[in-house]
Amino acid sequence: MSGTLYIVSTPIGNKDDITLRALDILKKVDFIICEEYKAARRFLSKFNLPDKELISANEHTEKESTQEILNLLMEGKSAALISDCGTPLFSDPGHHLLDMALSYKIDVKIIPGVSSLVPAITGSNMHIEKFYYFGWLSPKKEIRRRELFQLKKRKEVIVLMETPYRLKKILSDIVNTFGKFTPIVMAYELTLPNEKFFRGSASEILEVAEKQNLKGEFVLVVDNRK
Repeated sequence: MSGTLYIVSTPIGNKDDITLRALDILKKVDFIICEEYKAARRFLSKFNLPDKELISANEHTEKESTQEILNLLMEGKSAALISDCGTPLFSDPGHHLLDMALSYKIDVKIIPGVSSLVPAITGSNMHIEKFYYFGWLSPKKEIRRRELFQLKKRKEVIVLMETPYRLKKILSDIVNTFGKFTPIVMAYELTLPNEKFFRGSASEILEVAEKQNLKGEFVLVVDNRK
């Protein structure tokens, strides 16, 4: 009998968002698959979890480590896949590992938890039942602008993510592409003490970001329904 691969969500900021089920699984598994060793050890220490064998499966190491992980699972050992924060595979590595685990008929269980997407949509207060999640735009300016021009054709709520240091650039691109009066909500530093929702037009949110020199994690919700 092969072991079980658990996909375990971890907090995106506030450590109290860890679930009891996640903690129970992390205590029981034989080893943990992580992005970075340092972040994983810090995470285990934070929750007083026992030391476990760690195997790195990030964007650079996933393909090389997958066979080792599969061999252990086929021996009957159980493993938990975690990302540095949030829900694994959601804009994070792990897809190759999961593809191979499923092809080997290994039992896979999802341990749900926090992600930035649902809090951002909920807190935006946009009364929607459907939205379009695009995720991460290209870091290359010209490609990013082409992506935004294509997104402008979608007359619905659009959810975007970016790294903190490109916040002002993406807001400026949204102003230039969608128009300065386009309503947007920026969910900023979700679950952390300085969490805040900035609501207003694209130009207003850009002005706030520039004046306050904002550089934290964020999710943008763009109302392109009109």
